[in-house]
Amino acid sequence: MTMIKEVSGMILKALIVDDEYPARQELRFMLGRFNNIEIVGEATTASEALTLIKALDYQVLFLDINLPGMNGLELGAVIQELPRPPFVIFITAYDEHALEAFDVNAVDYILKPVDEKRLKRAIDRVIKAQQEREACAPVPAQSAVGAANQPAAGEIKINRIPAEKQGKTILVDINDVFYAFTESDYVYIKTFSDKLFTRFTLKELEARLGGGMFFRTHRCYIVNLDKVKEIVPFFNGTYNLVLEDKERSEVPVSRAQAKRLRKILGF
Repeated sequence: MTMIKEVSGMILKALIVDDEYPARQELRFMLGRFNNIEIVGEATTASEALTLIKALDYQVLFLDINLPGMNGLELGAVIQELPRPPFVIFITAYDEHALEAFDVNAVDYILKPVDEKRLKRAIDRVIKAQQEREACAPVPAQSAVGAANQPAAGEIKINRIPAEKQGKTILVDINDVFYAFTESDYVYIKTFSDKLFTRFTLKELEARLGGGMFFRTHRCYIVNLDKVKEIVPFFNGTYNLVLEDKERSEVPVSRAQAKRLRKILGF
């Protein structure tokens, strides 16, 4: 059996929901040709499917409409209330429900018998949607210390970073951070004129800074792009960023991050 190769590298956990065993088997066979689909569950009713969805983080749901009890459209509406609902591809013998399907945010609506090319287009849509979802997800804490520094629901979040200067702890406004870096196993924050020691790892600091204007240029550097004055080509597709601090510091951009930086800045 020839596999249908995908370039994204993403594996989608899938749930098939259909009350007819032959239909489930046929769809399972077709999906088995996609190397980015992992079928980890089947259900014959909407209530059974809902139990499985709440127990496991499925990325895609292949859903029939005509089900005993709660139908597929009703299930589609219910799961939209979940924190991270799976993307829904309706697969049905009935064409009259297409508009209703998209009312519950279906990614696609495929009529039986299923055409393989049509199925591939639907899966490609889910992959794109999943990539966008992951790109917009908040950065998770990287350790117990990092988790402790993330605000829980209802807690106050301040845009300042604790750092040490002459034996005192000062709170540095993140807008005053030009870049952060590691040096001799320690992490420092660079402001316009000061180099300040922090007790965070660079990963923890990256989570606290929260993305936005801050960009990880290198495994040892995080830079505030609003503070960059010049971009200087360096060796083998890399760059150096010249900052607007007192010393006109230069920060390296690794080859792996150079393409992302060009896309962000549009050059």
